[in-house]
Amino acid sequence: MRFTELFKVDREEAINNLDRAFEAKLEAFHTLYDVSKALFPYFDHGDTALLIAVRNAIHHRDHPLFRSLYSRLFLDDEPLRWIGASFLLATYPTAQGAPIRMSHYIRLTDLDARLDPKLASPHLDTFLRLDKAEQRFMLIESQLRLAAIRQKGLTERHPESQIYLDLVPVFTSAVCRVFKAMKAAGIEFKGFDAGAYMRPFTSEIEVDLSNPTYTVSRIKG
Repeated sequence: MRFTELFKVDREEAINNLDRAFEAKLEAFHTLYDVSKALFPYFDHGDTALLIAVRNAIHHRDHPLFRSLYSRLFLDDEPLRWIGASFLLATYPTAQGAPIRMSHYIRLTDLDARLDPKLASPHLDTFLRLDKAEQRFMLIESQLRLAAIRQKGLTERHPESQIYLDLVPVFTSAVCRVFKAMKAAGIEFKGFDAGAYMRPFTSEIEVDLSNPTYTVSRIKG
């Protein structure tokens, strides 16, 4: 809520605040994974598998990947060089069609470089065996319709480096999936916060990962 005003006086702090906040969410999700992986098959679903992979990648910081859109535009490069450029921003709506108002965009090519063994990227995640890594990438690509997003960018002639994916709907979908499994297993949601979030994430919110939607953002002067 304070981003716009802070950006006017200190863009680095404003952007880093958002990025660190999202990293904190990923760390919290990994904690959830640690305590519930015996209950829920995280690597059988594209959203949960992707979040664990992105969290691990950011946590280890052994590569230049997964900088947010704002960070790349305003901190990594001189913003003036982007004037006239267009970016394809892919996100996912809720099942009811309503958008999720928050966002955190990362380059789609970063996901490919980290997770797709066929690319032989120097930044490839080597934690999994090659066959397991291929299975994971195929699952994520299929369930999150990444090929369709790439094709959309190609058709509209966006450079690969200017195609971005929103991780907030993926995060929301993953939390809903895990919370529903925990509720079905009879795990009690204790405390005010747990009670407040249990209902929306188990019965009200559903993200449609099969139907990505797109916005083209053009950088003006």
